[in-house]
Amino acid sequence: MFKILPFVFVIWNIIVCLLYGIDKIKAMTNSWRIPEKVLIIPAFLLGSIGAGIGMFLFWHKIKKPLFIILIPLAFVLNIVIIAMIRKRHIHVQG
Repeated sequence: MFKILPFVFVIWNIIVCLLYGIDKIKAMTNSWRIPEKVLIIPAFLLGSIGAGIGMFLFWHKIKKPLFIILIPLAFVLNIVIIAMIRKRHIHVQG
C-alpha cells in the first residue's frame, strides 16, 4: 500500500493545482467561481504543494491575505503529517 502513496500524492497535488487554474480561467471570463474554501481545504489535505504551484503558475490569489497565510501553514502541516506517516511506517516495518 505504501508504494502507491507517492503516486496518489502527486496526482492529488496536480488536481489541486488544476483547481487554481480553473478558477483563474473562470475569474477571467466572469463565470461562476470556485469558492475560496474549496481552494484552501484541499491544501490542508496534503495538497499544499499543488495549491502553491497553482497560485504562482496561474498568478492567482497571490495577493489575498487568507491564501498568503493559510497555504504556507498548510505546507508546514503537510510536512508534519508526512513525517508522522513515514515514521509510523518505518516503525511498523522495522
